[in-house]
Amino acid sequence: MLSRKNSGFAVWLTGLPSSGKSATAHELKRLLAEQAVSAQILDSDELRKRLTPRPDYSDEERKWFYATIVFLAELLTDNGVNVLIAATGSRRAYREDARIRLRRFAEVHIDCPIEECRKRDPKGLWKKAKTGAIDSLPGAGMPYEAPLFPESRVDTSVMSIRDAGRHIFDGLRRRGFFDHQPQSTRRR
Repeated sequence: MLSRKNSGFAVWLTGLPSSGKSATAHELKRLLAEQAVSAQILDSDELRKRLTPRPDYSDEERKWFYATIVFLAELLTDNGVNVLIAATGSRRAYREDARIRLRRFAEVHIDCPIEECRKRDPKGLWKKAKTGAIDSLPGAGMPYEAPLFPESRVDTSVMSIRDAGRHIFDGLRRRGFFDHQPQSTRRR
């Protein structure tokens, strides 16, 4: 078992579909890499393609899917890998499970008004929800439970992805998630 100091950290970027979770996770990963801090992104869109290629988005499937993401994050962080989870996680219970199971955990609310998410809609999910083609989209056909007390919150309707990533990065650094001194200047 790794010590708490040597275990990886996990950051769950949660928000409505099309709020900017994946883009912000990639920007955060880039900023971390500049400080010689590596991170693995667990993106729900990519994981669904492999774990549930024909998802039905039922409550039971969602519960299993998010428990699986938390399990993967637990395995990775227990082995010293830092993890960025880019996933809606529509229920607080999914994210609370991560908070309980992961040693070093931060929840980030990628806050974006529904109207802006509908305008962005790169996968056409909001359009499908509007026409009734899907009825289980968080924020449309089912509720999205925003975090009550996230470690960080960014509004991607007024902040650029670059600024959002920087804000989250700075918050993680202040909380001691990583040493912000570049590796080349660290004392040995």
